Amino acid sequence: MPDQTPSASHILSFAQTLQGGGVERAMLRMAGGWARAGRRVTLVIGDAGGALSHELPDGVAVRELRSSAYRALFGLPALVREIAPDIVFCPGNHYTSAAWWLKRRLRRACPPIVGKVSNALVRPDLPRGAGAAYRAWLRMHPSFLDAVVAMTPAMAEEAERAMGIRDARLHVIANPPALPIPGAPQPKLPEGRFILGVGRLAPQKRWDRLITAMPRLIDPAVRLVILGEGEERDALERLVERLGLSDRVSMPGHAPDPLPAIARANLVALTSEFEGVPGVVREALAAGTPVVATDSSVAIHELIDSAARGSVVPPGDRARLVGALNHWLVPGRARPEPLVETGPDPIATYLALFDSLVKARS
Repeated sequence: MPDQTPSASHILSFAQTLQGGGVERAMLRMAGGWARAGRRVTLVIGDAGGALSHELPDGVAVRELRSSAYRALFGLPALVREIAPDIVFCPGNHYTSAAWWLKRRLRRACPPIVGKVSNALVRPDLPRGAGAAYRAWLRMHPSFLDAVVAMTPAMAEEAERAMGIRDARLHVIANPPALPIPGAPQPKLPEGRFILGVGRLAPQKRWDRLITAMPRLIDPAVRLVILGEGEERDALERLVERLGLSDRVSMPGHAPDPLPAIARANLVALTSEFEGVPGVVREALAAGTPVVATDSSVAIHELIDSAARGSVVPPGDRARLVGALNHWLVPGRARPEPLVETGPDPIATYLALFDSLVKARS
């Protein structure tokens, strides 16, 4: 009888912290799926505390580095030598320098590394010098990533152009969908109509754009709720106070399960400067909640593929943002039909890719 043991029987992935973020949340969902499929999964986490710690899946081993500093991840080579995984999964753009260091240190002894594109690769927001350095860095990725995963076809095309990676090493695999978390505590939501933002309170998200749009809405009774936590909290709270919006804007922090709030919202808004494939947009469309989003990623138009589902506006165009918000706040405006996602199972597709890379290496 042929050996039925999968080639990638032991998968290692890593993250800096579990403080909250779409990249880390998706990694946890995938790790749980791989473990349920019978694979051994090890997560190396700088600091395993934080908002997402309750989402650590059963059956997954955690090696904590006890440091939230990014540089702690440069200890990966020693851990990989010790743990000896069959494959390494790099969960997003933010982590590719750690993957580069791992490959540089271990060279031929390094297991295959699969890197996921989690954020836009075209960054017009960067200054000219930083932008040139970033483009050069992206062109280095084929030298240390054995395969690159993009979440949509348009993001795959962007990766092919930006990284110069060949088709055979480029794959399109969606993130597994978010599922309800039974018993998760829910944030306090307004009784009446409200706009919802979900995401880290970070400069990339540009929540200030959404807050400053509030005084110009046609319905002054509409509230704004932003679910998330991050380093921009103090600045955003000062902005809310300066605009006299303390009774209309609330930021209750991280929500372990934002799906019920997404379903209740009148609309979901995303005002980021740049994005990858924002999970909150997928979750809103699946719930039948309209979306107003900035054109912050090539994937945005793939997700909001109809004017009946939402509106896409240029980043920084205040008038277009306000107009789109007001459009969806007109009383009686029809909500979109919930979008049912179809396609291959992401967990099984990832495992097939991992197995093929390990088998080819051996």
